[in-house]
Amino acid sequence: MVFKSHMNQALDEARAAAARDEVPVGAVLVAPSGEVVAAAGNRTREAHDPTAHAEMLVIREACAKAGSERLTGYDLYVTLEPCAMCAAAIAAARIGRVYYGAADPKSGGVAHGARVFSHPQAHHVPEVYDGISAAEAEAILKAFFAAKR
Repeated sequence: MVFKSHMNQALDEARAAAARDEVPVGAVLVAPSGEVVAAAGNRTREAHDPTAHAEMLVIREACAKAGSERLTGYDLYVTLEPCAMCAAAIAAARIGRVYYGAADPKSGGVAHGARVFSHPQAHHVPEVYDGISAAEAEAILKAFFAAKR
């Protein structure tokens, strides 16, 4: 199979989240077949749920569709470095690869902060590719927060 990035779709989900007044983070989960099985943007405010991050939403949807708590071999595209909560869920779901855009020095849990995948207690360590469309992801976030100030 030929590699195809799904980051543009994740960026579209981030823009849609911003339009809903949610922090603009988008995620897309791709099955080993190459089929997009779930796509979402943050919905924490709308759902009144602090766990309704884009990553958590796509993991829940994909697990429900797969009929399993394991997503072995799946690829996750997300516009912002996953936080510690989302990184732990990624490890628990056994997602194969994570592609993320912007780094998150304040709340990230992969390359910053908790560095969940670096701990010996991590159930699973996916392949991680950072900086995918990072400039565009950062621009969406910066514009959103600038409008709030």
